[in-house]
Amino acid sequence: MKNDFIDFIKIYCKSGDGGTGCVHFYRDRRIVRGGPDGGTGGKGGDIILQGNSHIHTFLHLRYHKHWIAKSGFPGKRKNITGGNGKNLLIEVPVGTVVKDEKKNIIMEITKNSQKKILFEGGKGGKGNVFFKNSRIQSPHYAQSGIKTKGNWIFLELKILADVGFIGFPNTGKSTLLSTITRAKPKIGNFSFTTKTPHIGVVKVDFNSFLVADIPGIIEKASEGKGLGHHFLRHVERNSVLLFLVSSNTKNKKEEYLILLNELTKFNSNLLKKKRLLAISKSDLINNEEKKEIKKNFFKLKENIVFISSFTKEGLSELIEKLWKLIN
Repeated sequence: MKNDFIDFIKIYCKSGDGGTGCVHFYRDRRIVRGGPDGGTGGKGGDIILQGNSHIHTFLHLRYHKHWIAKSGFPGKRKNITGGNGKNLLIEVPVGTVVKDEKKNIIMEITKNSQKKILFEGGKGGKGNVFFKNSRIQSPHYAQSGIKTKGNWIFLELKILADVGFIGFPNTGKSTLLSTITRAKPKIGNFSFTTKTPHIGVVKVDFNSFLVADIPGIIEKASEGKGLGHHFLRHVERNSVLLFLVSSNTKNKKEEYLILLNELTKFNSNLLKKKRLLAISKSDLINNEEKKEIKKNFFKLKENIVFISSFTKEGLSELIEKLWKLIN
């Protein structure tokens, strides 16, 4: 079964060549030897990227990896400029990062309907009328349009969500997402149920915010273990990080520190983000156990909320705290 969540792809892009300038001399029945009147060639089409908030992957580019814009048309007689080549528009998800073959960042698309020119079309060549002067009255030459070079580029998606769910597999991230939003991620009691990020919208009165369920991170994920390494980059675009640790985990503090360590190894700036710690499946523990958990985390000075997607315990408090952190 093929994965429909494609967040990294390589495509070939070439903007249009400039049109050729025209070599022509004015003629009619009364003027046998008129001056030059060859027009300039048209501009080649641009390659343009546009953000589309309704697209969430690069699936639409899987079988369309070559994008070549139309070239400009040649100049015409009577000093008429040739037509411009049609621009080529490529729609991409919001949060797309564009890199060249050396992995240098060219641009980013961060808003819906945002347009940026990726590669400009070539300029049209000047017609022979442009080269007429006091010394050369009848130039028999014109410029060729500027030829553009094709380039392979990398498109990389970093999900733009207000809150990112961080946690080991089976800590209840997908269940929480399906409970507080209308998203329907796959849920199961086995490792790596979530193999692609899922996004949901949380309603807060007349407002809302986006949450993303990032696939389970494991120890050494930053070194390529498990699935986390592939999706850790999505965390970079989250405003707030919600860490989930299950109540049935033996050493909750150790698990939480492992998660922090993996984020630090991947990008130390991630720990500068606002964060909240949720103890999931809290319906499985009593009040005394909750006090003990708070005591163990006391030195870390973490803001803790106990939640249960099953009994809905703490979900209103969780949403309220996330909303405050976002704003």
